[in-house]
Amino acid sequence: MALVAPPPPLSFHHHHGPPTLKTSQSRKVTPKASLSFPQQINTFCQSKNLSKALNLLLQQQPNNAEAMGILLQACGHQKDIETGRKVHNLVWASTQLKNDYILNTRIITMYSMCGYPSDSRSVFDQLETKNLYQWNALISGYTKNELWHDAMSIFCELILVTEVKPDNFTFPCLIKACGGLRDAGLGRGVQGMVVKSGLISDVFVTNALVGMYGKCGLLEEAVQVFEEMLERNVVSWNSMICGFSENRLFWESFDLLRVMLGAEEGLVPDGATLVTLLPVCVALGDVENGKMVHGLAVKLGLDRELMVNNALVDMYSKFGFLFEAEILFEKNDNKSVVSWNSMIGCYSSEGDVGRTFDLLRKMQIGDEDLHVNEVTILNALPVCLGESELLSVKELHGYTLRHGFQYNDLVANSFVSAYAKCGTLISAEHVFHAMENKTVSSWNALIGGYAQNGNPSKAIDKYLQMTYSGLDPDCFSIGSLVLACAQLSSPQFGKQVHAFVFRNGLERDPYIGTSLLSFYMRCQKPFHAKLLFDRMEDRSLVSWNAMIAGYSHNGLLGEALHLFRKMVADENRAYGNVITSLLGACSELSALRLGKEAHCFALKAQLTDDIFVGCAIIDMYAKSGSIEQSRRVFDQLKQKDVASWTVLITGYGIHGRGLEAMELFHKMRRLGLKPDSFTFIGVLMACSHAGLVEEGLKSFHEMQTLHVVEPKLVHYACVVDMLGRAGQLDDALKLVAEIPEGPDARIWSSLLSFCRVHGQLNLGRKVADKLLELEPNKSENYVLVSNLYAGFGKWDDVRRIRGCMKEIGLKKDVGCSWTEVGGKIYNFVVGDRNLPGSEEIRGMWRRLEEMITQLGYIPDTGSVLHELKEEEKVEVLRGHSEKLAVSFCLLTTKGSPVRVCKNLRICGDCHNAVKLVSKAVDREIIVRDNKRFHHFRDGLCSCGDYW
Repeated sequence: MALVAPPPPLSFHHHHGPPTLKTSQSRKVTPKASLSFPQQINTFCQSKNLSKALNLLLQQQPNNAEAMGILLQACGHQKDIETGRKVHNLVWASTQLKNDYILNTRIITMYSMCGYPSDSRSVFDQLETKNLYQWNALISGYTKNELWHDAMSIFCELILVTEVKPDNFTFPCLIKACGGLRDAGLGRGVQGMVVKSGLISDVFVTNALVGMYGKCGLLEEAVQVFEEMLERNVVSWNSMICGFSENRLFWESFDLLRVMLGAEEGLVPDGATLVTLLPVCVALGDVENGKMVHGLAVKLGLDRELMVNNALVDMYSKFGFLFEAEILFEKNDNKSVVSWNSMIGCYSSEGDVGRTFDLLRKMQIGDEDLHVNEVTILNALPVCLGESELLSVKELHGYTLRHGFQYNDLVANSFVSAYAKCGTLISAEHVFHAMENKTVSSWNALIGGYAQNGNPSKAIDKYLQMTYSGLDPDCFSIGSLVLACAQLSSPQFGKQVHAFVFRNGLERDPYIGTSLLSFYMRCQKPFHAKLLFDRMEDRSLVSWNAMIAGYSHNGLLGEALHLFRKMVADENRAYGNVITSLLGACSELSALRLGKEAHCFALKAQLTDDIFVGCAIIDMYAKSGSIEQSRRVFDQLKQKDVASWTVLITGYGIHGRGLEAMELFHKMRRLGLKPDSFTFIGVLMACSHAGLVEEGLKSFHEMQTLHVVEPKLVHYACVVDMLGRAGQLDDALKLVAEIPEGPDARIWSSLLSFCRVHGQLNLGRKVADKLLELEPNKSENYVLVSNLYAGFGKWDDVRRIRGCMKEIGLKKDVGCSWTEVGGKIYNFVVGDRNLPGSEEIRGMWRRLEEMITQLGYIPDTGSVLHELKEEEKVEVLRGHSEKLAVSFCLLTTKGSPVRVCKNLRICGDCHNAVKLVSKAVDREIIVRDNKRFHHFRDGLCSCGDYW
């Protein structure tokens, strides 16, 4: 779309907006009074002291029309409706001023600026005579309040029942209403009237036409009007730039700026130009262009303009450049509510709860004319993402109720979502039911809350209630519904939802498409997910991430890495969340080589400064058996937050290095960092694995008293595990009795395991009853009970328990191990003789067994909890999956540490055998079971046989 040569010089037209202030001829005021007294009123108005201005008016010159006009203008600008009403009453109480057309125009404008257009109409209707100024003021008021239909209606009344002709102030307001309605046909009709009125050459009118066509998405017509303009001002260019921006032609917006700067008119961009361009930089993800616009603002002296400063703060905050945003905010000496809201939103989007609410408090105790508004609430709420922020949500909710913000649909929806994210769905329901007008967004907030808080059945119920109420679901409704289906592991119901999506042409929606990908992955249907992914025309980073994370979740690490490489090859930028998913997959499978490859990519992509990526790298090395490398990565972090300390503490914990974990914990506290709920999980786990019972109990106590962290079930589970492991079963039972919500199956299963280890059969029977009562349909619970009885030779009870499993249709989880060799994952199942190279692997173990027998190895047949002959038990022990994996590694690798993972706890026989193998072959062997790491070296284990 080419732009024509610059138009001829500007010829000015008379502009009939609300008139500049002057007294009508009927007023008889001495020049001295007219000059001095209005100036005094104006001084008070500029200092925002409208009540004093009104008092001065009442005391000295209650009939001074010019002073009243100044005060009415100030009331509109400052949205002081109460003072404005008093001035209105004062004007209409005066027989001299009641019919003054200028003051009446100001009254109409004041009400509309304060957000009371219905009062503007009431004043207008009561006027005895009306001229164009009052008609324009009312139309303009409706337009400013986005009452587009009312603006059109009053215009129709103007041309149908009066002889008054609309002018170059009327038409721009009307054209703006057409743009607000996105009704290009109506806009074309108004343009025809403009042509007939002879105003098509007026710059105000043509600027409005450019803006209207831009809002309606008709850029060709916008450009045509722009090119045919006889004169253009900065607003003309701004309207065209805005049109390109609103229609996502972002680079064209910057091209137009360059054309403007080189045009013969010599026009200079103003604040509105820059405010239009800064969001374009955000949309492009181009901070360098944003900095260029900032530089232009400084050069033109516009950077201190309030509107520009606010836009710069918003732009830098959305790029995560907090330092730059803070400097601009602090330099702003004339902060508005928008300024404060932008900075609060900046901290909130970064997840910084402390600074969000600190700034909110500063805002409230600062300028008395600044008040928290609905946008402030909407900006602050997203930072409240967990139970620890529930009190903050309640404080904001109380403020909202006191100030009547709860009637705003967006605010009410946000509170439903915030309460849901904090896990308080009862409060979310209360807010929801108090809403008079429940929109699809309102239902979505509640449906999403239930889906994300592990209550998929309730989410589906609410979805059905919404559809029964007559509302049609949108993409977010479907996304939450798909999530609920995934949590229910219900492929059948999910496929019905997919069919609904397909029938309604919603499959191309990126949000729904990604939700379906995640659904199929969570239901262990990666093939279906791949088919859907391959059909996607526009793959977002979120969809790539969903596939990579899904493959990882399903143990398909090779496919995850292959897809990651393809994503990079397709020139998709790998953001931190994609790398984090890949590293998470490596952590789950202890795939050290692949984890190192992901780490290298993160370094090349300069993503390691991202705190989430940094934590993921630390976690990957820790869960791959390289805790020393975890520590090196941690030490190199530029910024260490609570999460990074927690990850390393937990890493030391699962490696059984409790003393080092506690040393880290104490150092973290000395640095002034406040440990959170997750930190204490890592601390208690570390104490449990290292046998630091006294230290663990002390930490559990201080967690509640010193750090005011309310213990959750997971904390109680850690302490019960710690006491049970140490044989203090009576103390463990006492703690179980103190759990407010009662123990869960995880706690009873932990106790049951230690009853077998420490020979407590009678107590074990009681615990077994509790466990099976709580979770009667989980196979692992029956296996634990069966193992308890088998450990004491109670074979009748063993057969009874296994019979119950058979009746219910439950099967025991098979023990399996895996290892990474040459970047590939190899899996081994207990007793499997069909593996490739199975005979060679078993032959290797027999040779190893001969070597360790000479070192004192005697098979521990007590680890075989089956009623078999001794020689049969020995043969079963030889087929344990960790022995097969260790044999395979020793066959295929040389020199490097052997790394093996197992899905179950390592048995006593395998533990003793691998200890001796490490000495016999002079190799370090690292085994990760479902509880912790065992580092075997020189015939010893890092756990000290305490596991």
